[in-house]
Amino acid sequence: MSTDTLTRHLYLHVPFCARRCSYCDFAIAVRRTVPWERYASAVHDECRIRQIASRCGPLDTLYLGGGTPSRLGPEGVAATLAALAQHVQLAPDAEVTLEANPEDITDEAVASWRAAGVNRLSIGIQSFDDRVLQWMHRVHDAERARQVVDAVRRGGIANFSVDLIFAAPAALARDWTRDVQAILSLGADHVSLYGLTIEPGTPLGRWQARGEVQEADESRYEAEFLDAHARLTAAGYEHYEVSNFALAGRRARHNSAYWRGVPYVGLGPGAHDFDGRFRRWNLSAYAAWDRAVQEGRDPMEDREALTADNRAAEAVYLGLRTVDGLVLNAGERLHVAPWVEAGWVVLTETGGEWRARCTATGWLRLDALAADLTAF
Repeated sequence: MSTDTLTRHLYLHVPFCARRCSYCDFAIAVRRTVPWERYASAVHDECRIRQIASRCGPLDTLYLGGGTPSRLGPEGVAATLAALAQHVQLAPDAEVTLEANPEDITDEAVASWRAAGVNRLSIGIQSFDDRVLQWMHRVHDAERARQVVDAVRRGGIANFSVDLIFAAPAALARDWTRDVQAILSLGADHVSLYGLTIEPGTPLGRWQARGEVQEADESRYEAEFLDAHARLTAAGYEHYEVSNFALAGRRARHNSAYWRGVPYVGLGPGAHDFDGRFRRWNLSAYAAWDRAVQEGRDPMEDREALTADNRAAEAVYLGLRTVDGLVLNAGERLHVAPWVEAGWVVLTETGGEWRARCTATGWLRLDALAADLTAF
C-alpha cells in the first residue's frame, strides 16, 4: 500500500459500561469490574492478526468510543494506548479523543489520560435534571456533571465536548431551555445534540411496548432542536453538522473524517471499518470478539462491497449533513428549488460551483431530502 493511501484515522470500541442506559442499543458489556488488562491485550492481538500496522500511516485522529471508555480507568486507558502504540504511530498534532462519563472523571484520571496521550474528551452529560438522568439510567447526577469540567481543565485537557439528549417524553416535564443554558455555562468547545429515539430491545423499547412511555412527538422534537440551534449559534457556536456545534477551530476532526467518506480503521467488538472499497464489522459481543482474537482469528462478523449506487447515495447524505453542503448540477438545482422556497436549503455559488446547504429546519428533514435527491 502506497503512503498516500494509508489510513490516518482509527476508531477503537471500548464496550464496558456500569449499566445499560434506558435508550442504549449499542454493543456494550456491563461489568462491575472492568478486565482492562485482558482488553488491552486483546486490542494488541487484533492489531497483529489484522496487520493493522500495514494499513496505517501516522494517525491524524484516534477515537476511543463506546460503551464507556473512561470505565477502563487511568491504568486501563494507558495500557490500551500503549498496546495500540506497538502497531500505529500518531502524527505530532493528532487528535486523541476519549469518551468519558462524569462519574469516571477525577483529577487523577484526567492527569493520567493526558500523560497517556489523550488531548480531547467527549463527556456524556445528557441532562442536568436529576429526574431525567435517573430515568435514562445514568449513573451521575447534575451536580457531578457541573463539577467535572473543572477537573478536566485542572488536568490540562483544554479541548472537550459535551453530549446532550433532547426530545425526552413530555411526561418527564423536562426544562429543555435550562439544560441548554447549563451547557452554555460550562464553556465547552464542542456540543453534540442527539434526539432520543426508542429502539426495540432496549429498556425504553420495553417500556413503550407496555404502554409506560410515549415518544416525544414531532413538534416537540423540532422545537427543542431549533431552540438549541438558536441559543448555541447566538453564543458563537458554529452548527457545522446536523448534530454538532463547535467554537472556532474546535470541530471534531475524527467525526469530520467520517463525513468526508475517507477510509478508517475500526477495532474492538462491534467496530466498523472502511478501506475505501469494503465496509466490514466485527463480532459485536465482547466475549465472542475476545475469544476470536485469543484463538488467533480475525474477529470480523461480515463485510460488504460498496456499489456505485451505494457510493452515490452516501455522497448525497454526507454532503447534506454538513455545513459544507453538496455540489449540485443544473438539473439538481432545479429539483431542489422547492426546498429553497420552503427554507430547507440555501444555494450558494463560488467559481461556478453551486452547493446546497441545509438550514436547521432542513436538517430536521435530512433523511427524506437525501432519499429524494438520490432517487432523482
